[in-house]
Amino acid sequence: MIKIRLYGINDSTTVNAMIDSRATEDFIDQQFCHKYQIRKTKAKNPREIYLADGEPSSMGPVTHIATAPINIGAHREITTFQVAKLQNHEAILGMPWLKNHNPRIDCGQGKITFDSEKCTTMCLNESPTVYTIPEAEALEENLVSRFSTIQAKKDKSILVKKMHKNAKIPTKGTRGAAGHDLYAIEDKTIPAKGQQVVKTGISLRLPNGIYGRIAQRSGLAVKHDITVNAGVIDRDYTGEIGVVLVNLFSYDYHVRQGERIAQLIPEKILETQIQEVTYLDDMKRGTKGFRSTDTGRIEIDEISTNTFERSKKQGDEDGLLWGRYNNGKLEILATNISTELAIQSKKGQRKKDLTEIVPEEYWDYQRVFEEEEATELPPHRPGVDLEINIEKGRRLPLKKIYPLGAKELEELGEYMQINKKRK
Repeated sequence: MIKIRLYGINDSTTVNAMIDSRATEDFIDQQFCHKYQIRKTKAKNPREIYLADGEPSSMGPVTHIATAPINIGAHREITTFQVAKLQNHEAILGMPWLKNHNPRIDCGQGKITFDSEKCTTMCLNESPTVYTIPEAEALEENLVSRFSTIQAKKDKSILVKKMHKNAKIPTKGTRGAAGHDLYAIEDKTIPAKGQQVVKTGISLRLPNGIYGRIAQRSGLAVKHDITVNAGVIDRDYTGEIGVVLVNLFSYDYHVRQGERIAQLIPEKILETQIQEVTYLDDMKRGTKGFRSTDTGRIEIDEISTNTFERSKKQGDEDGLLWGRYNNGKLEILATNISTELAIQSKKGQRKKDLTEIVPEEYWDYQRVFEEEEATELPPHRPGVDLEINIEKGRRLPLKKIYPLGAKELEELGEYMQINKKRK
């Protein structure tokens, strides 16, 4: 049996599927389809399922088929199942699936490799190998999944109570978002360089072992310099949620009712106890405090004009460069004292030769370490480079030059990742 991820209409789930060369079709359980909203369509003609002795099986008749995307490790595909009343399995991959993908199955090592021409050209984007799961262990996992999913969903739910009729329930911007957006229940002005508590009109009950962290929204932070203070909601707090908004800008910011003002991120709590002791083991850092781990390395980041002005007024301790771009090159217009000192110290440093950087055993290959080799693509080579001649009005050809094997596919992926970083 192997672990697969099945995608329904709104969500996905992981389940252990049986690979069975004796099954004449690919099957999926009827109740499993309903539970995880796997898309089904009515079959044109209902079909009976027959046992080896020729008698009709209680799993039939098949009245619907289900088509769903599935992942098996890095293997991606869309599979059509016959929907049946399976008794011991959630999904069975039979002869149609085996013929379609023709995987190489190593029963001794419990390993399945998708290295057929179809899989290496259409189904894979990473390693072609997955490992099987002992049947007893897989069936136990499926059984636990059947009866624990409902309770697990309940345990992971954040209970929300509206304390005002116009309050909005927190929402997620996308399925993969980490936080739930919180909405203002009132109009309020956040003064320049000041802060205000903005109410949301809701209270919460968080799951066991979870606290809520209120974080800033990137849109407000980038566009309006609005951030958040005091962002922890304890699990045992059931009062109205208020968000402390801080305005770092030099103009007032007006919050409108119904505006998204922050995000609630559920985070796990590590249960700890405080224990008084008379001795602590020595560590490398010891009693060294603020800025004690600074290495002295010079790092330069681009910042906006507003941030630069604020840093000057606040008397920052970091070096500041003030300049402008001219024909793609940065011209320095002004610096502060700490920056001048850093520049002077940098001037005394000699640029190292490649022989001082590259180990001696690699000196014969110094060319690959040169800056031009690392940052530029090779020159065009007539007669060697691939050329595709197209006619006006015609589309580009979409077929591959030749099918890649599993090893070639892996090397191609590494090559593409390296060259994405080049100019």
